[in-house]
Amino acid sequence: MATATECQDENPLFWPIQIGNMTLNHRVVLAPMTRCRAIGGIPQAAHVEHYAQRASPGGLLISEANAVAPEAFGFVHSPGIYSGEQVEAWRKVVEAVHAKGAYIYCQIWHVGRASHAYHQPNGQAPLSSTAKAIQPPFQVRLANGEMAPFPEPRKLAIPEIPAIVQQFKQAAKNAIEAGFDGVELHAAHGYLVDQFLKDGINDRTDEYGGSFQNRCRFLFDIVNEIVSEIGSQRTSVRISPIIDHIGARDSNPIGLGLYVVRQLSRLNLAYLHVTEPRFHSQGISSTEENCRVYREEYKGVFMSSGGFTREEGMKAIKTGYTDLVSYGRSFLANPDLPVRFYFNLALNEYDRSTFYTSDPVVGYTDYPNANIKFDESVKVPPLVANSQFTKTLPSMI
Repeated sequence: MATATECQDENPLFWPIQIGNMTLNHRVVLAPMTRCRAIGGIPQAAHVEHYAQRASPGGLLISEANAVAPEAFGFVHSPGIYSGEQVEAWRKVVEAVHAKGAYIYCQIWHVGRASHAYHQPNGQAPLSSTAKAIQPPFQVRLANGEMAPFPEPRKLAIPEIPAIVQQFKQAAKNAIEAGFDGVELHAAHGYLVDQFLKDGINDRTDEYGGSFQNRCRFLFDIVNEIVSEIGSQRTSVRISPIIDHIGARDSNPIGLGLYVVRQLSRLNLAYLHVTEPRFHSQGISSTEENCRVYREEYKGVFMSSGGFTREEGMKAIKTGYTDLVSYGRSFLANPDLPVRFYFNLALNEYDRSTFYTSDPVVGYTDYPNANIKFDESVKVPPLVANSQFTKTLPSMI
């Protein structure tokens, strides 16, 4: 007969951990996911419900990516964090999450060339480190749901770059004003920061191109400005050195990643979030071996993402491979994912067809919690003490 407390001791996903100024009760993190429900770039009432559903005492959520400026959009109905209206809308989400005893970080981004004239002010060309377009088979989604080729971007001139750095800084300031517990800089997955990092995209010959130091200059300019504004313990960064999504290849991805990780390790950030190469086309087959080098070099809190199962997450933490695991699609389909992982319950299946619609309910707020309740013989942990269940769970766990 095992009590819930004993199960917690045996499950590394539920070992408490200190992250920046937060004390987490568990290590099951909601990964940032673009969901295209923010009409006109403004979070809606459905966002309040969606994030509150996934909040648990001492848990950490990371918001979907927020545009730092009107030019930063690449998805229909994705949110921003650059206007007063957006800040106030996000404040409602944050308050609902905090009311559940959880924490929430705001992810901020600029998509760069991963956009289309449709998404840009006055129909202008998207911005990038390069003038090279993203090549097929990758396409961009338009408002009518149709897919279109990515257009050629406009290569940023050196004098334009500092203004974009300041947009990130202001977005971080706005996020803290909205009540977020911290900020995650999206420097991964082929978006603007990654477009500077990867030499498969960055073909510049100025101080922002060529060497690791030059290609990483934009990233560290942004990180340093964010840290100066909100502090290192409320700042985090997401990177994907080995991922080649939307053409984000590098000739030396391991070396690039190590350079970035070593520099970030000096900054005492809240955490470093690394996406694992569980899908790629570079012929790199050993996820663990390739990402372990980053874990070994990084001296702070390390978060991993990339299709982990419950058992894989448990093993990764127990062996010291990572400190936190972020879950995307499984958390999307299971608002009570920490509860299900705690008691090893079956998971809902996600519906891919609803990922990028604008429906505020279907595929967004209508996934059900586990249909259980606890009898008096089970010592219920704070994680689930306030949850709603209808079927008795026996004390044998």
